[in-house]
Amino acid sequence: MLRAGIVGLPNVGKSTLFNAVTRTRGAQAANYPFCTIDPNVGIVTVPDARLPVLQKIAKTNVVIPAAVEFVDIAGLVKGASTGEGLGNKFLTHIREVDAIVQVVRCFEDDDVLHVSGSVDPVRDIEVINTELMLADLESVSKKRERVAKEAKRGDKTAMAEEAVLATLIEALEAGRPALTVALEPEERAVAKGFFLLSDKPTIFACNVKDTDLATADANPHVVKVRDYVKTHLSCEAVVISAQIESELIDLSPEEGDEFLKELGVTESGMGSLIRSTYHLLGLQTYFTAGEKEVRAWTIHAGDTAPKAAGVIHSDFERGFIKAETVAYDALVACGSVAAAREKGLYRMEGKEYVVKDGDVLLFKFNV
Repeated sequence: MLRAGIVGLPNVGKSTLFNAVTRTRGAQAANYPFCTIDPNVGIVTVPDARLPVLQKIAKTNVVIPAAVEFVDIAGLVKGASTGEGLGNKFLTHIREVDAIVQVVRCFEDDDVLHVSGSVDPVRDIEVINTELMLADLESVSKKRERVAKEAKRGDKTAMAEEAVLATLIEALEAGRPALTVALEPEERAVAKGFFLLSDKPTIFACNVKDTDLATADANPHVVKVRDYVKTHLSCEAVVISAQIESELIDLSPEEGDEFLKELGVTESGMGSLIRSTYHLLGLQTYFTAGEKEVRAWTIHAGDTAPKAAGVIHSDFERGFIKAETVAYDALVACGSVAAAREKGLYRMEGKEYVVKDGDVLLFKFNV
């Protein structure tokens, strides 16, 4: 299962957010730096409005959603790349995740300490990204020294690596994260092997006060973050209120809806954050639907039918013959499996078929 790491400066709401997305109170959340030391890990279900629709069509009581893993990582401070705070430990934990959810404080509150003494989300983003880039610069510089000798001997792999390393070093020295460096597909594949911190897919979570969620689009801090990450990092920013999400943990769905209505919003930002993180990880969903259960299965975008079948069981991939396929929208429009079959909307796909998000599949295999 792929992992998304929740990172940010101390006291920006990381642990509160982790508790909210995992619907637990497993992470300590307190008003002082470094209340999280060892990472907290939790499995998070991905909200998907298509599941209850398929449940009605399949007439089943069992629904199993897709899931991703979230990791709550200790707060980072300026100088982490040289060991300040929990620097080395923090950076190691980030290296182990597949994507980053960077929580940015976008609210004023004198009662909640800020490690820098004032609220400036763009400054906070730059502090974190600078530490990631400094750690990367040290890593790629050492790597280049090692491959240079092999490259001089004419080793083609080393030569390819050295060329990419030179490009990355130039960008990092100029203050540009590896994520923003324009590389050809084959160069990107080489860079992936360096496991750089600033090369990880990143989404920014703008944490606002409960009273600001309904008007978040006008929040000057949120506006600054969205503009900055779009312009400088080509990343997405979503709005959440960790405070609200923390309170929703103890409420039933009906009570939660009423609570949000009183705050002037129809949906909390958590579902949007989870879905965005899911796609940030390069994941998508296909479904199986029958009387036994409706289930969302997680695959990588671009996976073929045999690969998708292998998510259920390795035998399905090994003995793959065909995939009986219908698009979610087509099935819903027909209202039943029988009607979809009568209209010829079910089709048989072979080994080369690239599964699309929302496909409803039934695999035929022989082992």
